[in-house]
Amino acid sequence: MLLFWGIKSTYAEKGRQYYEEAGQILWEINTEEKVIALTFDDGPHRKYTAEILDVLKNHNANATFFVVGANAEKNPDLLIRMYNEGHEIANHTFTHNRNMRSSELIMEIRKTHETIQAITGHQTTLFRPVEGLYTDELVEAVTKEGYKLVMWSWHLDTLDWKNPGVKKIVNFVLDGAKEGNVVLFHDGGGNRQQTVEALKTILPELKKEGYKFVSISELMKIQGAEHQEKQISNDK
Repeated sequence: MLLFWGIKSTYAEKGRQYYEEAGQILWEINTEEKVIALTFDDGPHRKYTAEILDVLKNHNANATFFVVGANAEKNPDLLIRMYNEGHEIANHTFTHNRNMRSSELIMEIRKTHETIQAITGHQTTLFRPVEGLYTDELVEAVTKEGYKLVMWSWHLDTLDWKNPGVKKIVNFVLDGAKEGNVVLFHDGGGNRQQTVEALKTILPELKKEGYKFVSISELMKIQGAEHQEKQISNDK
């Protein structure tokens, strides 16, 4: 079945609860552990991704970068740096086009997958749809491809791509951050200097509050371990 998914809303008859329980989509996890996942979309960008990596390194923070394949091809050194510095690299299509049939989308996912592997020597099974748009058919197609969809905590979309101001980005994250959350930033697609500057305040402040910055895969491991502990407790 061909799927047009370039629509400015999410059309899925199966709700969030269904996809979370099925393990096909991750928004955040329920945990009391002081962990939070920082994610960055649309890069890598020659200037801003490099500056973001500098800030993350200064604060010993891990993040997950949802890269656009075409940008990765142009900046292989940044992809290698991401990987070498312990960050997670994930798939965000090849062209960042939101007007694609499902067959075209899968081709782009495969192309980006191959690009990431060719540059870093490693694979990814995490995918974030452009603008967070998905349908039941899209989820099915991407899942069959062996990927898990990753969204973000709805209250932690920083809207940094709108350049709302450094202070607004900072306050938005610090006021909303909770255990197990996934924060959405952008490192490409335009001027991201406000994101860079906001991170310089956000990271030390969250560290003061006791937060550890983990990748999406690390967040999933925590979720799996806590689920297993709960099952063992319920079986006793």
